[in-house]
Amino acid sequence: MGYEKTLLEKTIEVDYLVTVHYFEYGKNFNFAAEKHDFWELVYVDKGEATVLSDDVRYALRQGEIFFHKPNSMHAAVANGMVAPNMVVLSFGCKSPAMEWFSGKRLTVGDAEKRLLSMIVKEAQGAFSSPLNDPYTSKLERAESPEAGSEQMVGLLLETLLIRLLRRGNGAPETQKPMSSLKVRTNNQLVHRVIEYMKANVPENLTFDDVCHFSAQSATNLKTTFKLVTGYGVMEYYRLLKVETAKQMMREGNYNITEIADYLGYASVHYFSRHFKQVTGMTPSEYTMSIQAF
Repeated sequence: MGYEKTLLEKTIEVDYLVTVHYFEYGKNFNFAAEKHDFWELVYVDKGEATVLSDDVRYALRQGEIFFHKPNSMHAAVANGMVAPNMVVLSFGCKSPAMEWFSGKRLTVGDAEKRLLSMIVKEAQGAFSSPLNDPYTSKLERAESPEAGSEQMVGLLLETLLIRLLRRGNGAPETQKPMSSLKVRTNNQLVHRVIEYMKANVPENLTFDDVCHFSAQSATNLKTTFKLVTGYGVMEYYRLLKVETAKQMMREGNYNITEIADYLGYASVHYFSRHFKQVTGMTPSEYTMSIQAF
């Protein structure tokens, strides 16, 4: 019996990678405009950022992704209020299906978020280049990567693109940008609330406390704060406590018990558990990691 081979059709095939980045930007970062002959994917993992593409501005919020087509002039800036975390992937792909992504802004689902996380993790093992250096222009191969790690990055990226493409023109894209006045008003409100929470990090603020300070209804405050930062109000407050703890550990003037007490935690155990939930490390592990540099 004769067998006939079926050549697999490839809707999207990534030809090469240029950069893989995971940035933890400051709230005032401003990445200069550039143009290049390959695709660039920008995903906001936390916070909010503004991307510019051929003189059009788009506000990207947590969980949103944008595609810059080759040879488009583009840039990215923070809003001065929230420090965003972003994944930026640049790559070459000549597949005609990629045209669908040109200038697309999409909200990603949990499956796509996992793929993005896996891409970053595989890239960390495949390449020695730091993923947080915005001026990296070439990926340096790691000395002893796991088998197939570079290929895995490409396959995961292709899978991500195909999943998004399958959603087609019916994909639930983000709403049109709000008016600049509304954006500014929301940013000012959230900025005041954040400054209030920062000033009261050692306390144990409640959501009612924050509502009273902001002079907003609970519903409006929740909605606006989530829209601007990508976080819930009290979730953000707890993150501020962790960031304060990290700063105090770096300064080295207090032990972990004293830090937990200063920040209003009921016990060192509760503080350690929350710290690990946020950072992936225990306070002791974090202290050891910063002493290594």
